[in-house]
Amino acid sequence: MTLQPPVAPQARVPAGPPAPVPLRPALILSVAAGLALLLALPPFDLWPLAIAGVALLAVATHRRRLRAGFGLGFLAGAVLFYPLLHWTSFAAGWLPWALLSTAEAVFFGLTGLATAWLRPLLDRYRGLLWPPLLGLLWVTQEAVRDRAPFGGFPWGRLAFSQADAPALRFAAYGGAPAVTFAVAAAAGALAGVYLLLPSWRFWQIVPGLNWRRPWREPVIALLVIAFALVILPRALPVGDESGPTKTVAIVQGNVPRLGLEFNEQRRAVLDNHVKATLALADDVKAGKQPQPDLVVWPENSSDIDPLRNQDAASEISAAADAIGAPILVGAVLRTNNPADIKNAGLLWVPGAGPDPTQQYVKRHPVPFAEYMPLRSIAKLVSDKVDLVKNMLAGTEPGVLKTGPLTLGDVICFEVAYDSIVRDTVTGGAQVLAVQTNNATFNAAEAKQQMAMVRLRAVEHGRDSLMISTVGVSGFVDVYGNVHKETGFNTKAVKVRAMHLGSSRTLATRLGVLPEIAAVALAVAALAGAFVLRRGRREKTDDGAEKAEAR
Repeated sequence: MTLQPPVAPQARVPAGPPAPVPLRPALILSVAAGLALLLALPPFDLWPLAIAGVALLAVATHRRRLRAGFGLGFLAGAVLFYPLLHWTSFAAGWLPWALLSTAEAVFFGLTGLATAWLRPLLDRYRGLLWPPLLGLLWVTQEAVRDRAPFGGFPWGRLAFSQADAPALRFAAYGGAPAVTFAVAAAAGALAGVYLLLPSWRFWQIVPGLNWRRPWREPVIALLVIAFALVILPRALPVGDESGPTKTVAIVQGNVPRLGLEFNEQRRAVLDNHVKATLALADDVKAGKQPQPDLVVWPENSSDIDPLRNQDAASEISAAADAIGAPILVGAVLRTNNPADIKNAGLLWVPGAGPDPTQQYVKRHPVPFAEYMPLRSIAKLVSDKVDLVKNMLAGTEPGVLKTGPLTLGDVICFEVAYDSIVRDTVTGGAQVLAVQTNNATFNAAEAKQQMAMVRLRAVEHGRDSLMISTVGVSGFVDVYGNVHKETGFNTKAVKVRAMHLGSSRTLATRLGVLPEIAAVALAVAALAGAFVLRRGRREKTDDGAEKAEAR
C-alpha cells in the first residue's frame, strides 16, 4: 500500500477587487436603471425606485472602460428621458423631443463615465466611499445639467422624485441638492455592499451558489439607509405655520381645446377665467365661499395684452371689482417690435386697474419654445422656426406686493430652477405662486411640476400654490402636502387660507453653497482618481521594464 504524502494546505489568496459586471447583464442593469428612475418620478411616484435606479447604474458602470461607462449611462438616460419628456412632442413635434431627450441622456452618460473613472478610489477603500462619491457625482451632474446648454433643463432630478418620501424634508436644510445627495448616497451604500458580496450577483445564480455567506453587511447597510431616509427626516423640523393667514383663490378657467390651438382661442380663454371669477364673487356674496384677499389666474390666462386692448382690460376690471380683491393675471404683453413679447404676471387692482409697479416678467424663457437661439441654424432643421416668437427675459425677481401679502411669483418651468425661486423668498415673499399653462402638454407634465412645487414649499418654508389653465392646480403647505388639487382639463375654483411665512430655512440662507461644495468635492475626487490611475500606470510600466531587464 503506497502512502500518499500529506497535501499542504493552500494559503488563502486574498480576494481582489470585484470584477466588472459582464456586458450583457450590464446592459440589462442600465435599462432597468432608467426604468426605475422613470417610475420613481411623477406620475408614477414610486420614490424608492430612485435609490434602486442609481444603484443599478453604479453597479453596471463600475470597473468598466470609460467608453463603456459612458455608453451604459447614456442608455439609462435614454430609457428615462424619452418617455419622461414625451409631452414636449405634443406642441413641437418629434424632432425637438428627440434632441432634448438625447441631450439629457448625454449627462447620464457622463455620470457613467465618471463612475468608471473613480474605480481606483472605490476599490482602494473597499466600498466605504461609495455613498459619498455617488452622492457627489449625482449632485454635480444635476448642477451642470440645470445650467447648460442654453440655461439648462432640470427635469428628472432625483430630488423631484421624492415629493412623497420622508427625504423631502432634507430640502429645508440644503435644497434640492441635499435631497439628491441623500438618494444617491443611499444608492451608493447598496451598490457598495452588493459589489462586496459576489455570491449575490444575479448572473451567478447557478447550482453550488454559496448561500451561507454572512448577512451582516447587507443588513447593516439596509438599516443605515432606512434610518437616513425614513427615520431621520421625520425627526427634522421643517416650516413654520404659526404666522397669520390670508385667503387666496386660484381660478383654473380651462381652454376650449388642448394643444397649440388654445392660442387661437385667446378671447375664449380670457372669458373662461373672467366668468369663473364672477361665479366665485356670487358664491362669496351667497356665503358659500370666504372672501379672498387675493385671486391668482394662471399663465396665459390673458394672451390678449390687457395693457393695449381695452376690451380685455374692461373684462379683467369687471372681475376684480366683482370679487373685491386684486387679481394676479398671467398676461402676454406685446412690445413695439411685433416679433418680441413678454410673459408676465400682472397685478390688477379693483377700482384702479393694472398696477405697473407690481409686475413680474418671466426671467427664464424656454429655448426653442419661447425664444429661438441659433435661429439661422435651427431653420436648417425645421421650417417651423419662425413660428416661435422672441420672448424677452425679465431682470427682476417676482416679488409682488399685492396689499394683503407679498407674493413670490415664478412662471411655469422656472419652478425647476433653484435660484429663481430662492430670489423671491430672499426678496421678501411670504407665499410662493407658480403660474403655469399645461394646455400644450398633458397631466403627467403637470404632476411633474406639482412635485417641484412641493419641494420648493419645504425648501423655503413657504405655503405655495400652483395654478394652471387646465390643471393640475392646488395648494401646498410647508410640509409638502397638497390640498384641494384639481383635475386635468377641467374648470375649477379653489379657495384656501395660506400662512404668511417670515422666517428663512437653512436652505434659503445657504442658497447655492451646498451645491458648490458638492461640485468642488466631486472635482477633487475625480482628480484624486487621476493621481491613483497615473501612479498605477507608472508602477505597471516600471514592472514591465524590470522584467525586460531580467
